[in-house]
Amino acid sequence: FLKKFLSPPCEKPIKNKKITAFVWGILEKRGGIVYNDSVWKIWLSFGDGEERWKRMRLLEERICRDGVVGAGNVLKVDSFLNHQMDVPFLSQLGEEIYKRFKDEGITKVLTIEASGIGIACLMAQYFGVPVLFAKKTPTNNIFGDVYTAEVYSYTHERTYTIYVSKRFLNPDDKVLIVDDFLAKGSALVALLKLVESAGASVAGAGIAIEKAYQEGGELVRSMGLRVESLARIASMTEEGIRFLED
Repeated sequence: FLKKFLSPPCEKPIKNKKITAFVWGILEKRGGIVYNDSVWKIWLSFGDGEERWKRMRLLEERICRDGVVGAGNVLKVDSFLNHQMDVPFLSQLGEEIYKRFKDEGITKVLTIEASGIGIACLMAQYFGVPVLFAKKTPTNNIFGDVYTAEVYSYTHERTYTIYVSKRFLNPDDKVLIVDDFLAKGSALVALLKLVESAGASVAGAGIAIEKAYQEGGELVRSMGLRVESLARIASMTEEGIRFLED
């Protein structure tokens, strides 16, 4: 019966504040939002609600439109995020991460090769700072002393070492860690270890997509890390994706 009061997915939020308050009262304990062809989008519009809609839900809408949930509940966003990259769109995501950390005195952005590099570069332009990415294999162009950390890959079921040259990570750096996904948290913990080894400080982590139903987010937040995720998935199946609401 609420359907007539709610806006469908990817449309502007409702404007009637009395209706909004009514919906809020009923849905006060809501666990999230479900996106698929048959379920409506609920968005509560208070004050700057329309601007918040555009800014905060940008990535969720794109996932709904172009993301694919495959076998084994693997979310494929390779058409715009981590294989083929929609550069203007990633720049918008980068700007949103920048807004959340712009007052933190960031001096360096740190990510891990390869899929985090795109969003890291487009976000770092707003800070005006370099991007440093940890390499997964030693190469001839990394020479001299390096910081290392171990990462377990759940995708490939193996442990590998990541490398960062000591020339580029210094004790006076204030680092923002950036990645496309946060799931189990193994890569993020390894990047934290690199920063710790350098004696640098961490302002937080900017994540494009967090699989909030897995333990990574809770793990790194329990370590005291500030994590800002642009889209937090509560659950997903081939029938639809359910997002957590901030």
